[in-house]
Amino acid sequence: MTYALPPRLAALAAAASVALAASATAGEAKPSLRDVPEIENPLFAVAVASEVADQCDRLAARTLKGLNELYRIRGRANALGYSDAEIRAYIKSDQEKSRMRAKGERLLVQEGVKLDQPETFCTYGLAEIEKNSAIGVLLRAK
Repeated sequence: MTYALPPRLAALAAAASVALAASATAGEAKPSLRDVPEIENPLFAVAVASEVADQCDRLAARTLKGLNELYRIRGRANALGYSDAEIRAYIKSDQEKSRMRAKGERLLVQEGVKLDQPETFCTYGLAEIEKNSAIGVLLRAK
């Protein structure tokens, strides 16, 4: 024997089902990679370390360590449900590059780096190496 809901309850049940499905779908929407700290923060460290190494002739980027970190970040993003195409679009986005550069410049200036004085990049980079920070581990003295 099957039990049929009265029409009014059936309509409410259908509306509730639609609302639950919509909220589940909204909950599944992935945030921008910039809003995922476990992706954004190490990617930022790689970007800053690269800039410091480019500006300071006494420091070099630890290229293999940096590449390994980038592969780790990609793997983690994949595990969080982001496709390689989504990751690539994020990394290649001119808007994201500009945002990351501005964020990096703010950090460097806050830390006493004068953007037109390469020696200040060296001082900052050496201090980061000494601290064994996320940025420092990606740099080495020449």
